Amino acid sequence: MGPVPRTLELFYDVLSPYSWFGFEVLCRYKNIWNINLQLRPTLIAGIMKDSGNKPPALLPRKAQYLRNDIRLLRQHVQVPMQFPKDFFSVILEKGSLSAMRFLTAVNMEHPEMLEKVSRELWMRVWSRAAEKAGMSTEQAQVLLEEMSTPKVKNKLKETTEAACKYGAFGLPVTVAHLDGQTHMLFGSDRMELLAHLLGEKWMGPVPPAINAKL
Repeated sequence: MGPVPRTLELFYDVLSPYSWFGFEVLCRYKNIWNINLQLRPTLIAGIMKDSGNKPPALLPRKAQYLRNDIRLLRQHVQVPMQFPKDFFSVILEKGSLSAMRFLTAVNMEHPEMLEKVSRELWMRVWSRAAEKAGMSTEQAQVLLEEMSTPKVKNKLKETTEAACKYGAFGLPVTVAHLDGQTHMLFGSDRMELLAHLLGEKWMGPVPPAINAKL
């Protein structure tokens, strides 16, 4: 029997572009490294409020850097990310509460589908996300109805609070549980450091599997 897989928690919000980069890299490495990846849908607005932080898109210089940075990263990581035309409306008005409640419901009822549905939400086809991920119309309808239930609301709140307790001030956050110690890493650009902590080999953002559809 080989060594026991190390547990990694990835706290993410589909409103965060950097969460998508970190999500894709870790989803690719979960079959390469000896890890147990736990996806934790989280509300970034709750983390921002709790930490007193502000979205980088609200600051002109950071917003300009964000656009250039994401353009380079989408090529490097091979993620087909495009800025929505109504970017500021999405960030400032619509938010991600409904989306993250939906993913929380997916995680509670159909955890095996969480990765696929999360990815489809990032692809900005939320109205078709469940269907494209292979979920039946009936299953999707049940989850949509459960989004407003106390158990789903409380679960998302608990996950967001857990990220805050680890010290999160934005997303994505990766929490590694190693030898009785907990390491919190912020951002999608700490994967090389994560590999060092795990004692694993970092080979860069390996390309998606040939049969994987982004």
